[in-house]
Amino acid sequence: MTELLIAPARNTGCSDIDLLSEVIVAAAAGQRSPLDDILDTEMVDEEPYMRTLANSLGLHWLEDIPSPSEPLPLRKVCGPQVALRHQILPVEFEGSDKHGTRRLVIATYDPFNLAARQAAVQAVEVPITWRMASRRRVHDGLRRLYGVGADTFEQILEGRDLDYDNLEQGDEASVIDEDEEEEASVVKFVNQIIREALEQRATDIHVEPLSDNLRIRYRVDGVLLDIAVPENIKALQSSVIARLKIMSRLDIAERRLPQDGRINLSFEGSGIDVRVATVPTVEGESVSLRLLNQQKFNIGMLSMEPSVQEKIERLLGLSNGIILITGPTGSGKSTSLYSFLSEVNAPETRIVTIEDPVENKLDGVMQIAVKSEIGLTFASGLRSILRADPDIVMIGEIRDLETAEIAIRASLTGHLVFSTLHTNDALGGIGRLTDMGVEPFLLSAAVRAFLAQRLVRRLCEKCRRPATVSDDDKRELEIPLELEGTAYEAVGCDHCRNTGFSGRLAIYEIALLTVPMQELIAHGAPASEVKALAMKEGYVPMREYGWAKVMQGQTTIEEVISVTSSDLGGESD
Repeated sequence: MTELLIAPARNTGCSDIDLLSEVIVAAAAGQRSPLDDILDTEMVDEEPYMRTLANSLGLHWLEDIPSPSEPLPLRKVCGPQVALRHQILPVEFEGSDKHGTRRLVIATYDPFNLAARQAAVQAVEVPITWRMASRRRVHDGLRRLYGVGADTFEQILEGRDLDYDNLEQGDEASVIDEDEEEEASVVKFVNQIIREALEQRATDIHVEPLSDNLRIRYRVDGVLLDIAVPENIKALQSSVIARLKIMSRLDIAERRLPQDGRINLSFEGSGIDVRVATVPTVEGESVSLRLLNQQKFNIGMLSMEPSVQEKIERLLGLSNGIILITGPTGSGKSTSLYSFLSEVNAPETRIVTIEDPVENKLDGVMQIAVKSEIGLTFASGLRSILRADPDIVMIGEIRDLETAEIAIRASLTGHLVFSTLHTNDALGGIGRLTDMGVEPFLLSAAVRAFLAQRLVRRLCEKCRRPATVSDDDKRELEIPLELEGTAYEAVGCDHCRNTGFSGRLAIYEIALLTVPMQELIAHGAPASEVKALAMKEGYVPMREYGWAKVMQGQTTIEEVISVTSSDLGGESD
């Protein structure tokens, strides 16, 4: 028994018997069980420790807690306030006694929590059978059964008899300010939604009114996930949206027009910048929140292959020219740009940017936000920037010929320029600029490189398993046979919310405009000739770069195919 309790890799200076004795003694004395503290400090491997503890106490261990097929009876027999406060999870009904009463199975991760057991006996009017499960499974099960912020939602409903119709259609200001107790509860409820999103590493929150519900979705690792919400949350639609608008300093009385705002938050010691956008729909206002972590940027965080990073570092050492990053929205272009700027940021270098909007603030960099309503566009702002003696200029996006021409002029007069384009691949940037009206000879003289990128989901290292990829499979997928390593496939576990993935990484392709390439482009050579020359000079397509990440066990074949499939079947625009 004792061999399973403590992780062999951890040396904490205390034994499993010491830890178990500490828990039991504290519980017997009526003190708070230190089990949470033990798990928080990671002195033990939670799963084997808790399983062995269950066996020691004679409690049945739940390896898995599936979502209930009929959650309503479970929620009624054990309300969210008791369940969430004491972290106990009603799982299912089983059997029945001689009177025909079914027993309620409740899962706990802390069998020594006497207060939880007493609260459950008092609140639940049917016999209880106790089971043990891991803390993560209990927490996930509570979210699925009751929804985010369910305990606060119950407090709000108990605080007054809500008139659903008036609340949905009434003035938001009066609803949110009706009384201090309710306002505080709504504030807490909204904070719980945002906190839950941050804990799940979400990049976006979408609050979407439906005809009979208020749907909340998080985007995690690029995938939208429906989040369980309390029943009847539609009753607080106006209050929740009004609270979000107040936090982002928007006009809560304006519900007919879209609005944009920002919220600055602090979470676990890190600053979080939240961009808020409201859109009026037929069912009410929809609110989208983009969560931006104010992190420190550096080129190392991009996890580039050494060959690509070496090329990037050489480009960053140039004194002039344009470096363009291409890719669709949400492909990580801004992160790469900020990382490049951080790499070249130095006391002797003046860096000025113009962005729409400014997503992250960089120390020592002069950042300008586009404001089209007052005439501050990329083009007009760029003209002013060039009169402000910059060494390096970053343009959030080249959208039109005027901006492109000013950027080219800046590069030809001794400035290093970074910017982005929306194209399918790196070489597609050539066609995009010429379609805008840029002369090929100017393009070839100014642009130094195109860098295309996509984001793929990173495999969860706790549950991934080796995948069989034969030589025939490699030939069919055009994976180089000489590429060594082991491919893995996604499985799913508690750590990754059963998705098989945790986090994302970028895959790249870089096209350097060498002298031969510049000559071809200047003479208007077709795209096929330019690509053939680029391949001869070492251009590695993005899919091939992705195969390297697959064989390193970082992502899957399916992920690489899904983000690079648009590059097949012809040249990019």
